Amino acid sequence: MSPGKVITLVTVLFFLFLQGSNTFADHTEHKLVIQISTDDLRAQQTALTNIVNIQKYYGIDNIKIELVAFGPGYRMLTPQSTLASRIASLTMQEVTFTACMNTLISVKERTGFMPKLIEGVTTTKAGVARIIELQEHGYSYVKY
Repeated sequence: MSPGKVITLVTVLFFLFLQGSNTFADHTEHKLVIQISTDDLRAQQTALTNIVNIQKYYGIDNIKIELVAFGPGYRMLTPQSTLASRIASLTMQEVTFTACMNTLISVKERTGFMPKLIEGVTTTKAGVARIIELQEHGYSYVKY
């Protein structure tokens, strides 16, 4: 093989390598935290739809997603929520749902009852603090 053909072949292989390393399918782990602090059903539905869409875009194994709910938003994480079955399904698809204990304790103080959460939902002492911690660990932030 002539030196010119070798250089051409090496150049083509080099550019193919570069092209392959710049795709989204490169197993880069993306991280997303979603804040829900509203009881607006449309906003909550949109958040869940976007979770599904982003998992499709990057692939379930390439993105970590945590939804943190506090204030009136905690209600979406209760068994009474019209979204309960979607949330239960998403927990099985490696999405983390976290409820704020400060909110739950406030509800208990007002009503006398601690709210029940959908199976698989985790809790954190303070929802806003959890969001800060996740952002400090490289999570992108979206609020609904």
